[in-house]
Amino acid sequence: MNELQKDADWWRGAVIYQIYPRSFQDTNGDGVGDLAGISLRLDHIARLGADAIWISPFFTSPMKDFGYDVSDYCDVDPRFGQLADFDALVARAHALGLKVMIDLVLSHSSNRHPWFVESRASREGERANWYVWADPKPDGSPPNNWLSIFGGSAWAWESRRCQYYLHNFLASQPDLNFHEPAVQAALLDVARFWLQRGVDGFRLDTINFYMHDKELRDNPPLPVEERNDLTAPKVNPYNHQRHIYDKNQPENIEFLRKLRAVMEPYKAAAVGEVGDSQRGLEIAGEYTRGNDRMQMCYAFEFLSGTSLSASRIADVFKDVDAVAAEGWLCWAFSNHDVVRHITRWSLTDDAAKAYTLLLMCLRGSVCIYQGEELGLPEAEIAFADMQDPYGIEFWPEFKGRDGCRTPMVWQSDNGSGGFSTGKPWLPVPAAHLARALDRAEADPDALLHYYRRAIALRAAHASLRQGAQTGMSVAGDVLSFERQAGDEHLLLAFNLSETPARLAVPDGRWQPLARDLGCAVPAEGAVALGPWQAAILKRIR
Repeated sequence: MNELQKDADWWRGAVIYQIYPRSFQDTNGDGVGDLAGISLRLDHIARLGADAIWISPFFTSPMKDFGYDVSDYCDVDPRFGQLADFDALVARAHALGLKVMIDLVLSHSSNRHPWFVESRASREGERANWYVWADPKPDGSPPNNWLSIFGGSAWAWESRRCQYYLHNFLASQPDLNFHEPAVQAALLDVARFWLQRGVDGFRLDTINFYMHDKELRDNPPLPVEERNDLTAPKVNPYNHQRHIYDKNQPENIEFLRKLRAVMEPYKAAAVGEVGDSQRGLEIAGEYTRGNDRMQMCYAFEFLSGTSLSASRIADVFKDVDAVAAEGWLCWAFSNHDVVRHITRWSLTDDAAKAYTLLLMCLRGSVCIYQGEELGLPEAEIAFADMQDPYGIEFWPEFKGRDGCRTPMVWQSDNGSGGFSTGKPWLPVPAAHLARALDRAEADPDALLHYYRRAIALRAAHASLRQGAQTGMSVAGDVLSFERQAGDEHLLLAFNLSETPARLAVPDGRWQPLARDLGCAVPAEGAVALGPWQAAILKRIR
């Protein structure tokens, strides 16, 4: 309907701007963002230099998990508008040269989806096997020890069938049974529906959760020393298991091949979210290897609470080289599920700029989350204002995801930041108003302008978008590596600390780049790096 002419490899090295629609722009005064609001603000994203937008779920939903519980995959929830508003959004984005990716939540639906309503009614119906049902143990307890990522057992009792159903997330989010061919066919039709409306690709929620072990075997325990907070907060007992049976099943790859075949005629691309704390990169490598699976997978390594030191980054890419060298990763520092990285890593403005430039120079594609270009910190949300069921469950040790989901701030002289004429669904912190877009536009030193220049640098150099990347070197707090594509050969160094550093430059003639990004210039065979300063040098042949 609104197809954009594009290269089949447009996604490789792309910068993708994530929009959380509830919090981007409200046009009707109900306090909730909508699709018309996204259309209204697309110029900002185009000016930033992004290649594509990723829109978090806007489908019909009871909003128990704010749209990640879908009750109709092929319609727009009235809170966000209607299909005509989506079509207008796609048309506007394409007119600005922006691709449109939407967030498909295929692993589970809402319990109000007609498919589940029919499935729960009887063991004999046409869709009886569309969800994961299992008999209780003889003592009436759940079929196995699988846990929900939102807390408690992953099994909920259904009295109509006298069986348990699987829910890896909320009990109101029953898991679809991907071992049922009719389920796969129905979900592939969902993808076709949106592709025919002009979308350029998908972000695939919880892509490694699609398949479960048919035998429903218990997960083994995970030793304490192997636990981390990559995909769930440390206080969540979900981290106490090695998740080898409730997700990550090898049969999943065959479904991904089917989905890729559906996307190919449209030159569409997908980025799959792999949620696994021990094998995330390995699974990402499996899912993106070759030309018949997913194009990209979304990595969690830079979304955790672990500080992003030079050695940490080098270790991550060493792991990538070991288990995902043939695949393609998509990197992000912030999203709608984690504490904003400005707060998570306690970044100053100079440090934020250094990490921004680093992100734009890494091999892979990039996702940036609305508001990070303004340097928004995590918002403090009082328990009385909390909306997120995840945070309510684990409060106060884990405060949920509301702090990164507060409304985008467009105007500093407006109580809601120009987001709405009504009461916003989450409060707008006063600290955010000082970083509103209008103020950032007027300040030449604002992070916003640095994002624009860093994205433009990436777009101007094939070696940064798609080129090879050498193994990383670490000297104290300085991270260095090389990028190369065709005749272009770049040397990059980043001082990720407050302490000045000096780095020797290999023999040869080098041209300094990115002076407008504050990058250093070499002299006498070395480059002096100030606090949080980078150097990007191009070899002259």
